[in-house]
Amino acid sequence: MNTRTNDLGRDPVHPLLLRLALPSILAQLVNMLYNIVDRIYIGHIPGVGAAALTGVGVTMPVILLITAFSSLIGMGGAPRAAIKMGQQDNDGAERVLGTCFTTLLGISVVLTVFFLAFGRPLLMAFGASESTIDYAVAYMNIYVCGTIFVQMALGLNTFISTQGLTRISMMTVVIGAIINIVLDPVFIFLFGMGVEGAALATILSQAVSAVWVLKFLSSSKSSLRLRKKYLRPDPKILGAVLALGVSPFIMQSTESLLNLVFNTSLQWYGGDLAVGSMTILASMMQFMMLPLMGLTQGTQPIISYNYGAQNNGRVRQAFSLLLRYAIGYTVFFWVLILAVPQLFVSMFTSDPQLVEYASWAMRIYLGASCIMGAQIACQQTFIAVGQAKSSLFLALLRKVILLIPLILILPFFFENKVMAVFLAEPVADLMATTVTVIMFTIQFRKILAKNEPHSKEEPV
Repeated sequence: MNTRTNDLGRDPVHPLLLRLALPSILAQLVNMLYNIVDRIYIGHIPGVGAAALTGVGVTMPVILLITAFSSLIGMGGAPRAAIKMGQQDNDGAERVLGTCFTTLLGISVVLTVFFLAFGRPLLMAFGASESTIDYAVAYMNIYVCGTIFVQMALGLNTFISTQGLTRISMMTVVIGAIINIVLDPVFIFLFGMGVEGAALATILSQAVSAVWVLKFLSSSKSSLRLRKKYLRPDPKILGAVLALGVSPFIMQSTESLLNLVFNTSLQWYGGDLAVGSMTILASMMQFMMLPLMGLTQGTQPIISYNYGAQNNGRVRQAFSLLLRYAIGYTVFFWVLILAVPQLFVSMFTSDPQLVEYASWAMRIYLGASCIMGAQIACQQTFIAVGQAKSSLFLALLRKVILLIPLILILPFFFENKVMAVFLAEPVADLMATTVTVIMFTIQFRKILAKNEPHSKEEPV
């Protein structure tokens, strides 16, 4: 396998971005299958598919929170390591990697113990009912036992992609996803394990991905290597990692809180049918967001490295391309969703009532998704250049400051309460994107002005 490192500081920006971003996007598309294939199979279990799908759906806050902690360390550490590499400080970059590895291990232990101890009452709070709680608990108890594999696979894979080795990082996801897709029907249907089989297939797949990542980062093929002398956590490095990682952490952990607020509100106003629809809508949001995250992950090494090297021309070029591709993708996705929502809903369920209900809700919930490309491009660029405070504010803005209050407030102004809950999403998207673009336009120029560029821009 070719592990040649792309020259982040000298290769032409546009082809370099495509070489890095396309494998990352493919990895996220496969990761999307990783995340939703369980729900697709579970939703088609004969007789109990709709109830089982709803039950697994209420475990989403737990899964999102576990994933968020991997982002806290991985997405906080990888840009720091890339900036160090741009400054020609490879030892400093490896110190970041070692601190992040040990921190991820500690987080895994704490999360596993916590969710095994308090999982059932949490799931009831997340919107489970008496008819769905058993499915939710069965799935969650097995899934959380694989927390360490999730942390290693997702948290450390960012240190492969930040070296420009996006094909290798893509394989981390592809290997796990293929195993998961193969094992799911075997465990669920052939062995008759139901939701427990889906969870077991997932953690076994993550375990293989984790071994792949650790093996690569310990080999001579990696520019950044896990070394025993750097495994003791450095408080100063950890503080810098947490400061930058808190933004992606909040983006994902507030998805957990958001899911809780959505599910409880929908359970109150619309019952299990509304909650089951939300499971499908959340999956469709992943359809949109994960390829966008792949695009930004492919662009981040270019921006971070060249920002560290004070090469502002290349930083501008990379951001401009990121913005154009992100907006183009979200507009395409938006048109497709509005045109044929039933096509996507039917992937998850064959229940005609749920198909009709979720198709109606999807047009409302994703009504402003066309503008999300601009928000993600700007927010992720703040992270890539180490602007922790700005990225933190924008992470809080959309979900905590705007969306959650809107979910609770809008039903008081509409006769159709369920519609009002779904409407909160596009209203928050419109407001948050407007603020993000204005803020980025003002600050980005100032950030680069302080970075003392030393080279001219190259043709895109």
